[in-house]
Amino acid sequence: MEAATQSPSFPSVDAFQLVFHVNIFLLALAGVFALFALPRAVARFSRAAEWRYGHILRAIPLQRRTPRPPMRSIQPPSSSSPAADNLTSDETHTFHSEAHLIRHPAAKVEGWSLPPHICAWSSRIPTFANILRYRLDIGFSLGQALVLVIYSAVLVYAGFLKSNVFEDPLRTGFVAMSQIPVVFLLATKNNILGIFLAVGYEKLNYIHRYAGVLLVIASNLHSLGYIYLWTIDHTFSENIAMPQRIWAVVALVDVDLLYLFSIPFFRRRAYNLFYCSHVVLFILFLPALHSHQPSVWPYVIAAAGIISLDYLIRLLKTRVFNAHIRPIPDLMLTRIEIPQLNAGWRAGQHVRVRVLSSAMGWFGWAESHPFTIATAAKTPEGMVLLCKKTGGWTGRLYEMAKAAGYESDEGTYGRTVQVMIEGPYGGTGHCVFASYSAAMFVVGGSGISFALSAVQDVLQRDSEGASRLKFIEVIWIIRESACLTPLVPQLAALIQQSVYAPLKISVHYTRASDNPPRKDFLPPGLTLTAGRPKIARALDAVMSRAVSYGSNVKRSMDITGVVVGVCGPTGLGDDIAQVIAQVDAGRRWAVGGIEMHEEVYGW
Repeated sequence: MEAATQSPSFPSVDAFQLVFHVNIFLLALAGVFALFALPRAVARFSRAAEWRYGHILRAIPLQRRTPRPPMRSIQPPSSSSPAADNLTSDETHTFHSEAHLIRHPAAKVEGWSLPPHICAWSSRIPTFANILRYRLDIGFSLGQALVLVIYSAVLVYAGFLKSNVFEDPLRTGFVAMSQIPVVFLLATKNNILGIFLAVGYEKLNYIHRYAGVLLVIASNLHSLGYIYLWTIDHTFSENIAMPQRIWAVVALVDVDLLYLFSIPFFRRRAYNLFYCSHVVLFILFLPALHSHQPSVWPYVIAAAGIISLDYLIRLLKTRVFNAHIRPIPDLMLTRIEIPQLNAGWRAGQHVRVRVLSSAMGWFGWAESHPFTIATAAKTPEGMVLLCKKTGGWTGRLYEMAKAAGYESDEGTYGRTVQVMIEGPYGGTGHCVFASYSAAMFVVGGSGISFALSAVQDVLQRDSEGASRLKFIEVIWIIRESACLTPLVPQLAALIQQSVYAPLKISVHYTRASDNPPRKDFLPPGLTLTAGRPKIARALDAVMSRAVSYGSNVKRSMDITGVVVGVCGPTGLGDDIAQVIAQVDAGRRWAVGGIEMHEEVYGW
């Protein structure tokens, strides 16, 4: 950033003060969003248990519980059962049993400790929420676009207020400088903005990418403006040879390379190149910028402090354990089991995994990949991860597990490897599934990890008398019917645990199967259907059950709405958002509102 003579056509504006106040405005704007989240934060953290989970992974001794007697009959319902009218599909290959929905007359009547529930703003003003949730592109909503438009308008105002880039190129340099801490903040895994907004870093990543683009544009406009001035003054050679200007070129090339290696091609096809270039170029950028213009040191210190604090917290959140890995060929994924690690996360959160083994390749041990935790905390199996084989790293992990064979000491299939676990991250924020009257989870493929942990968690809370849920439905979309086979025992166990809140699991396969499973292959409460699910019909059935279901204590509970959890490809979230937007306003009001939590692949 060079000292340049202001054009006489523009009154003098203190650029440093201008961009400082712009950042204060952006901070205040973020504070407004944080205030909207405050009531739900107070409700969530009013329970002491919420302070202990979702932050630091740990191992705790588990208390053994006395098994409860069976709480329901499993006699087959009659063909005239009204529950049969609410099936999610009318395909002829659907196997179903609603026996698990018959409730035992005995129910817990004392000792309930229900979680407080505060409706999200989307339930209070659903019309406005549906407008903001409208998809402009796959995975990109009108609300996200509005955030970026406001952010762009603020920076354009700062860059061009009484200024012209060809007469006052210093201004765009100050604008670029002011956004450095913003870009660094949004790049961290543990950022203050995400904490106050109750959203994971992955949901703020679109703003990080956009802010980075604007930083690159402002930096290049700043440089082009000076090149233009030096050229018309015939002083380009003298100016560019100065050490300060040489560092300017280094910083400019640095940010341009950052942008180049951040385009989708490199992020998706050469992630290691994208990640390594980010680390190296970010480290080089800050000292180059300071050498170019020492007056920017407050912003350089802020950015360095932000990234240093993030890495310190990441180090504190990292654990090293021996894990057992084994392949699941029907699902083409690797199951990672860490029984020693059994507490510290919330349902729906993910961890970043490094496998410390030479079998992962020369640099495979250094790669960190995110996976959603597939179990709830405080369970005997500990932490379980389901890692889909989708690329080079996950492919090597799958092959390593597949080639292991049987371990001689324990007689189990697979092998033991050392893993580095970092997290937990993300999750449902201030949304507590157990505080709603009904929950529906729609997941695709390996997104079943999200549903497994969420259902296990709410059933655990239900057994402790800490859940308002009257009904739970899981819809799992898979490619082939054979994908269901490995998880049938686990899904059947979850259904058997649904004592006070009935659980229904509907599995839909989208590819034709030559040998569909036999009818006796499926336990009561688990259905298998050919074709895609009818989400609108399923949601309508869940809403009906939220109003009508419940026995004893739960029958008298207030109706607190329906929550829809989605995890899968980006298009799945778009489809569910459209279905929710089409729900009749009267039905939505009667059930207490409908809220949606979305987790998607490919941040």
